[in-house]
Amino acid sequence: MKAALNSYRQSPRKVRLVADLVRGKKVEAAVTTLQFADKKAAEVITKLLKSAVDNAKTNFNLEKESLVIKEITVNNGSTLKRRRPRARGSAFPINKRTSHISIVLESKK
Repeated sequence: MKAALNSYRQSPRKVRLVADLVRGKKVEAAVTTLQFADKKAAEVITKLLKSAVDNAKTNFNLEKESLVIKEITVNNGSTLKRRRPRARGSAFPINKRTSHISIVLESKK
């Protein structure tokens, strides 16, 4: 039971803070935790978690109550390189980072 999101436009360092909150928890508890997390990535991870739960129901006929987050990983995606004008005609680099998020669920009966 997997779900993945590629090229999410937020740095992996910020997304990992939210992913660490729910790693190893039951799905019900994880959704509640994410609901009260005051981070932008919490909404995206909630949506991805619901997608993984739907995949488990559709493909494996598993109930939401028996699912646990076995693994959640946040890896570096591609970096968009931009330039910002600075004094005396020079340029300053800006890296706009992206993240690849993947969730693996497991059934605990």
